[in-house]
Amino acid sequence: MTTSATDGRLTVVATPIGNLSDISPRARETLRDADIIACEDTRRTGMLLQTLGLKAPLISLHAHNETARLPELLRRLDAGARIAVVSDAGMPGVSDPGARLVTAAHDAGITVEVIPGPSAVTAAIAASGAPADRFAFAGFMPRKAGERSALLEDLDRLGWPVVGFESPQRVAGLLVDVAAHDPARRVAICRELSKLYEETIVGSAGELAARLAAAPVRGEITLVLWPRVGAGQAAAARHLEDVVTTLLDAGLSPGQAADITAKIGAASRNAAYRTALAAAKRRNT
Repeated sequence: MTTSATDGRLTVVATPIGNLSDISPRARETLRDADIIACEDTRRTGMLLQTLGLKAPLISLHAHNETARLPELLRRLDAGARIAVVSDAGMPGVSDPGARLVTAAHDAGITVEVIPGPSAVTAAIAASGAPADRFAFAGFMPRKAGERSALLEDLDRLGWPVVGFESPQRVAGLLVDVAAHDPARRVAICRELSKLYEETIVGSAGELAARLAAAPVRGEITLVLWPRVGAGQAAAARHLEDVVTTLLDAGLSPGQAADITAKIGAASRNAAYRTALAAAKRRNT
C-alpha cells in the first residue's frame, strides 16, 4: 500500500466469477462505502450492486477508455474520493482493465489497497490438481493458431503448468494443436467455475481433443496444461548451458565454472563440469 497526503483511496476489488455468494463481506463494505465505482461494464456491475442491495455512482473503465479516464479519476482521488475499481468478474488487472489506473495512482502518491477474492486462475489450478509450486499464466489465448502455438512453445520452455482462458468455440482446435506435439500431455478443462454447471474434465490432450470433436463444450473455460513430458528437464539443461557459458565467457576454466555453478545451486558439480567441458570443446573446434 502506498501512502498519501490526501484522504483519497483507490481500492481494487475482486468480484465473483460466477456465484454471487462468493463476494466477501469486506468487498461488499468497500462497494457500499465507495464514492464512485469504476467498472468494466456499468450494466453488469449495476446488476451486481442491485443483487447486493447497494447503490453507488458508476463510471465505465474498460480497455478502450482507461487511459482517457485517468485524469478525471486522479482528480477525484486527489480531492479525497474513495474509488473502487472492479472488472466484470475476478480481479481487475488480471487479463482485465485496471492496471493503468493502479499504476497512475501509485505514481501520484494515492493510497492503493486491494480486496482479494475470486480468481478463475487459482480456482482452475486447485480444481485440476496440477502441480502448482510454479505456473505460467497465458491470459486469453491468441485467436490465430500460429500465434497460439508460438506462445505455448515459449511458455513450455519453463517446464511449468500453463493456465489460460479460451472460448468454447476455439478450445477444440487448441487441444488438437497441443495433442499434435504431445498427445499424452495431461490437460484440464475447467468450465463454468463456481456456477451451477461447473465441470472439470481431466485427461490427455489426445483424449480430450477427440471428446470435444464429438461433443463441443459450452460456457466460460479456463484451461490447465500440465508441463510437456521432458519440458522441465529441457528447461533445466538450457539454464545450465547459459550459466556455464556466461562463466566461460568471463575467462574461467571448465573446472572453475563447474565449482561456481554448483555453489549457486544451478546443478551438481559433475553435471556442470560435463556441460562446461562440452561447451569449451565446441569453442575450440
